[in-house]
Formats: sequence, C-alpha cells, structure tokens
Amino acid sequence: MAILSAENIVLNQQIGSKEEAIRTTGQLLVDRGYVEPAYIEKMLEREQLATTYMGNFVAIPHGTDDAKSAVKESGIAIIQVPAGVSFDGNEVKLLIGIAGKGDEHLEILSQIAIVCSEEENVLQIVNASTKEEIIAMFDEVND
Repeated sequence: MAILSAENIVLNQQIGSKEEAIRTTGQLLVDRGYVEPAYIEKMLEREQLATTYMGNFVAIPHGTDDAKSAVKESGIAIIQVPAGVSFDGNEVKLLIGIAGKGDEHLEILSQIAIVCSEEENVLQIVNASTKEEIIAMFDEVND
C-alpha cells in the first residue's frame, strides 16, 4: 500500500464547496509527486459521473479510469475538515484523495474502507489533533 506519511495529511481545513474540496485534495496529490496536474480535472470529471461520498462523513475523491496515465505513483492524501463541507447535501469531514498505479488503488481503497467503515474511527480521525494519531489509525489495519 502507498505509505501514509505526515506530509500527506493536512489538519483543520476550512473548505467551502465540493469542487474546492476535490481541487484541494488533488493539489495535495500533485504537490507530493503522485500525479500530474491533469489528474485534478479527472477527479472533477469522476465526481460528475458518481459522487465519491462514501458515508460516515468520508469522501474519497479520485480520477476516472482514463486518468491512469496521469498517475506517477500510488499515493494517498488525507484532509481533515472538522466543520464539514457539503457533497450534494452530505456532510464530509474527511477527504481521502487516492491515486493508484495499475490496480493498487483497489488495495488502497480496501484499507481505507476497513478504517472508515466504523463511524467512531472516522470521528477519531476528524478529531485527531496530530498527524501521528491519524497514521496510527491506518497502521493498525496493516498489522
């Protein structure tokens, strides 16, 4: 799995719209060298096809299938939005951006799903005051 490191986590963000949320998440993936800037547009395109809101205050913005060429390496980015941002009326407090090389995104998604299937885990991540607390939540899944 793509390693989750502290520089891939942004705490306490204020985000005003779904589009801003997706762009911010995509930019973090770009800044960390996982994807080309064109991937962000593919993330927005993907959102038009079907929402990336997953329930339990979580959205997982990612590119369309044809965005694979814009992925340099698999990566994950997490943005904490304690005040929430609306994804078509659904409140999102945790944005998890993913980019997967080949089929690696499936493995990344399954690990995210394990952690985020429990609302209490999501709220623990949303309320975490350090990046290390968030990393520990995902490390438990890998043990």
